[in-house]
Amino acid sequence: MSRPLPAMCQCVSGSLPNVSRSIADPWHALADPTRRTIFARVAHGPCSVSQIARDLPVSRPAVSQHLRVLLDAHLVDIRRQGRVHLYQPRRDGLNRLRQELEVYWTQTLITFKNLAEQSYQPDHSAAEGTSTP
Repeated sequence: MSRPLPAMCQCVSGSLPNVSRSIADPWHALADPTRRTIFARVAHGPCSVSQIARDLPVSRPAVSQHLRVLLDAHLVDIRRQGRVHLYQPRRDGLNRLRQELEVYWTQTLITFKNLAEQSYQPDHSAAEGTSTP
């Protein structure tokens, strides 16, 4: 008897192993190294599954499953050109990631600035022209 899959795992195809699918979490979608590679290829411009799968160590159906995860995370869109489906980056999904990173980095820089200011203690004796033995 097989164990039930966690809520975020769904079988996209009955003949392929399950690919974890997190519907709305782009960070989870990009946590997988294969998906990051796929996303990097799509980020260079619209391309088909065949173009994306070229030189990857996974099958085209597996690439399609990974693209489905990226679609669900709103990181890519599909555009039809004749019979070919072209995948391209989705700007609103990328903007959401960028906004989250900006909040993180802004807070990190504020914290760093505060720590630097707290630890900085100027040597007032040198400025006054006196030296300590």
